[in-house]
Amino acid sequence: MNKVDLKRILKKVEKPARYLGNEINSIHKDTTNENLIRYAHCFPDLYEVGMSHLGSHILYDVINKDEEVFCERVYAPAVDMEAMMREKNIPLFALESREPITNFDFVTFTLQYELSYTNILNMLDLANIPLLREERKLDDPFILVGGPCAYNPEPLADFVDIVILGEGEEVNPEVINAYKEWKKNKTTREDFLQKISTIEGVYIPSFYDVSYNEDGTVKEVVPNREGVPQKPRKRIIKNMEEVPYPEKLIVPFIETVHNRIVLELFRGCTRGCRFCQAGMIYRPIREKSVARLKELLEKLVKNTGYDEISLSSLSTSDYSELAELTDYLVDEYTPKNIGISLPSLRLDNFSMEIAEKIQQVRKSGLTFAPEAGTQRLRDVINKGVSEQDLENATRKAFEMGWNSVKLYFMIGLPTETYDDLDGIAKLAYDVIDTYRDVNGGKLRRAFGVTVSTSTFVPKPFTPFQWHGQDTTETVIEKQRYLVKKLKNGNIKYNYHDSKTSLMEAVVARGDRKIGKVIYDAFKMGAKFDGWSEHFNLDTWKEAMAKNNLEIAFYANREREYEEVFPWDHIDVGVSKKFLVRENEKAKQDTVTVDCRHKCNGCGINAHEIGRGLC
Repeated sequence: MNKVDLKRILKKVEKPARYLGNEINSIHKDTTNENLIRYAHCFPDLYEVGMSHLGSHILYDVINKDEEVFCERVYAPAVDMEAMMREKNIPLFALESREPITNFDFVTFTLQYELSYTNILNMLDLANIPLLREERKLDDPFILVGGPCAYNPEPLADFVDIVILGEGEEVNPEVINAYKEWKKNKTTREDFLQKISTIEGVYIPSFYDVSYNEDGTVKEVVPNREGVPQKPRKRIIKNMEEVPYPEKLIVPFIETVHNRIVLELFRGCTRGCRFCQAGMIYRPIREKSVARLKELLEKLVKNTGYDEISLSSLSTSDYSELAELTDYLVDEYTPKNIGISLPSLRLDNFSMEIAEKIQQVRKSGLTFAPEAGTQRLRDVINKGVSEQDLENATRKAFEMGWNSVKLYFMIGLPTETYDDLDGIAKLAYDVIDTYRDVNGGKLRRAFGVTVSTSTFVPKPFTPFQWHGQDTTETVIEKQRYLVKKLKNGNIKYNYHDSKTSLMEAVVARGDRKIGKVIYDAFKMGAKFDGWSEHFNLDTWKEAMAKNNLEIAFYANREREYEEVFPWDHIDVGVSKKFLVRENEKAKQDTVTVDCRHKCNGCGINAHEIGRGLC
């Protein structure tokens, strides 16, 4: 394969360092070796976003441990770069080798966000790879996807060959090893897919047929051949102590979203927030020991030169050895001027002492996520925190010298009323009162409360998957209401574009018919749909109309328990009975306790994939 010549275009595009690929700790192999398996790990967004994704770094490290495989990174080129590439007939290339990915063995995409799907088609098109699965020939790459959105892969069924369900550190190498064997004779693509279809964590969409009822809902999804699983099952890593983790993170040339060491403490969550897909699909909880984390950190600090460590997990403050870990971090790294950052914190188990300790190097703002404005609605969503928790946490923070707080909420949650919106405003003003109380009635110039609201999107495999999303008009009305309520010099209010949330809901709950909508939207110019400046709702409406589909059918409609979802044939270990039970409890404003304290029978502990791990 010939290298792409970038000299003639890099001076003409914004942030050329996005496309160089020679960063510290990037991996390079001899591509003249004809037996080398070529694996393109693609992130369907800009370099700055993709480089901040921990899962990509993990897979890059894991796959490259095999000397017979070269895993390289590919990101969506920015609009200016794409225009140049199309003008000069430069195909999409991998960063490390700068060779076109057209003839690679695997081209894989991580699915973090539903509105990145048009970018996937755009990247395949830029690479001159047939978009439709059925049009690919024997020598075309296999298109593989994984990540949280892969748990409902049906909207992409026409485009992808292989779906990885669950954690990929073990599955990907198994798929590659099967490919090495198949490649010796290279019979048919179908032969290879049949060969890997029984690997736990692998789903082959073309091996399943979907039938529909007259009302447009799914009737059933069934295998169309023998020997493939009736219900493809997610893969989980059972031992977090031995799971590979990068000891060298690639250090980018330019500023990225998360420019720091990311240290993963555990996977899974025991809280059971009813809107949260990650909290359901990543069960059960599995922790790394402090000893293992220390070992990794020592190598990461040495190999990257970063001056900040971010502790990462779904609910970081739930890590059982957090106090011991933070004591070590402070003692070991504060003298070296290396800062520690915590993500959004839970109000009910937040230790101000820990926050104070770890922010000795640099004091960043504190972020809390009450999610809802009233206790009733927090109970509905099973958030398990109270106004008293917020008052206690902010009081401690202000007493210790913090001057700013960020509060995250969701609007459009099931059963929400305007009283709940009033509650958001009340909490923000209560924080101001608490600050005044701590500071002798005064508000310092540095003081500020940031309130952010996102729009509730009903996601697969959550107790709220049966609920409809608020219409765009209703969301805009609620946002305007909050703008008036939060009009105060000390409050900054940010809210998410409701139009993108609408299409996110359509694709998240989509069936195979939505694949044609994605295809048509792409053909009409849709790309970077997750960026409000690029998103055009009219394009998507036109694509829906062209396929005789209605947005409300997918996004805003309430479902009955009897309805078959497009993703019901996927097995994540959490039972549908549990999700129904949780939805019923939500209707009664009833809280389910954290499953660290009592097993709530979600099914994962009785299931083969999670047995004995809870």
